[in-house]
Amino acid sequence: MSRLGRKPVPIPTGVEVKVADRVVSVKGPLGRLEWSLAQGVSVAVADGHVQASRSSNDPRARALHGLTRAEINNMILGVTKGYERTLEITGVGYKAQVQGRDISVNVGYTHPVVFTLPAGVEAKVDKQTVITIKGVDKRKVGQTAANLRGIKPPDVYKQKGIRYAGEVLRKKEGKTGK
Repeated sequence: MSRLGRKPVPIPTGVEVKVADRVVSVKGPLGRLEWSLAQGVSVAVADGHVQASRSSNDPRARALHGLTRAEINNMILGVTKGYERTLEITGVGYKAQVQGRDISVNVGYTHPVVFTLPAGVEAKVDKQTVITIKGVDKRKVGQTAANLRGIKPPDVYKQKGIRYAGEVLRKKEGKTGK
């Protein structure tokens, strides 16, 4: 049996977890999330805990067992604390600004790149070079940060571009002129 899937997920106060028609819905102070259960995996809510279980021992069901438990845990954490991802912009003249649901990024192209935020995700720009992305859905926050980073990934020579906060980059040495 999956070690992670076996572990019950505690439900904090103020969070409501319901299972109906193979859909787990979690409602908390920050919002509401839903997750569709795969075949072979079931979820039960009892005594302030959520317990995931599987019907068979085939490899697919075993893999989905731990995944389901982890997703439910992420949903509960998302509706209570939320998720946050920070990006840093490095380079001379590189900057970003928020305009409603859009982020306008100037990163060395001939035109500013306009990135539209998906629903359920918010962004804030500090000092024109630090972008903070917040939301309740861990997947959406991470994917939004990855898409923003993909506009101008860090250069390997000068390390200019958009990077995650705390990301360690390897700097390549340029040509050695003789």
